[in-house]
Amino acid sequence: MKKEIMFNNEPTKILLVEDNPEDAQLLREILVQSGDNQFQLIHLKHLEEALDYLSGESIGIILLDLSLPNDSWLEAMVRIHHAAPDVPVIVMAETENSAMAISAVRAGAQDYLIKGQIVASLLVRVLRYATEHYKLLADLEQTQQREQQEREIQTLELFSSFLPTSVTAQTFGLGPLRNSLPEIFDDLVQRYSNLLDLALEQRLYKVEYAVSEALRALSERLGFLKSGPRDVVEIHSTALKKTLKGVTPQKAQAYTEEGRWMVLELMGYLVSYYRNYFILSVPKKLTLPNSTKPLKEKEHE
Repeated sequence: MKKEIMFNNEPTKILLVEDNPEDAQLLREILVQSGDNQFQLIHLKHLEEALDYLSGESIGIILLDLSLPNDSWLEAMVRIHHAAPDVPVIVMAETENSAMAISAVRAGAQDYLIKGQIVASLLVRVLRYATEHYKLLADLEQTQQREQQEREIQTLELFSSFLPTSVTAQTFGLGPLRNSLPEIFDDLVQRYSNLLDLALEQRLYKVEYAVSEALRALSERLGFLKSGPRDVVEIHSTALKKTLKGVTPQKAQAYTEEGRWMVLELMGYLVSYYRNYFILSVPKKLTLPNSTKPLKEKEHE
């Protein structure tokens, strides 16, 4: 499950992983003394308990004691960060240790606190900094993802404008499907958009849908309509733009990544369709120009 800080009026959940109940109670009292209702403390004693909790709950910040029994502090840090890569981790130690602090930050920790020096003002300041810093990083990441998706769609649209329609379509005087058969084009976009949803569900929830079979059927429909690469790209970019409206940045990124594979698969099926069509349509015997005599295979000496 993706872990995200809640940027609304609800208190930010702090997961405290601390085996010493006295230290845990002290931190709880410090938060109460601060008078800040922005945070809600959840205390678990063991690393395994914390990992199980993180697998099903959303947490805003993790406070990790580096002196947990039966676990090296570095292993604990790595496992916590792996279980919740999107959550800021603040580590706590009994004594000041510069080497340990640097190693913890390199392993993914956002800050390093010494237990005996924690006071209300310091703790609240560190927690607020962690939430604001993460919010800025999350906003920046979302902006970058949105800009990347917009650039990708613009590139696809530009690319499709340079792609020719199929030779067969040109022979019959047909332009791109978007212009020549707009209602059919819209229907194909909707079908492709539905397949995008199924493909993403298949990836996220490990279920099986006949997405490849549906893409093959879609390619046959496109082949029957004498479609070319330009039509495939236009269907893909239009469906993707439609699908990305109103979804979260994370889901938009997942749609974009899944769509890259889908458009390549659909293009491959369309190429196979035309290859088979060409093989079946080529006469078995070729004749020379201005001659009615068929070509003979060269006899082996």
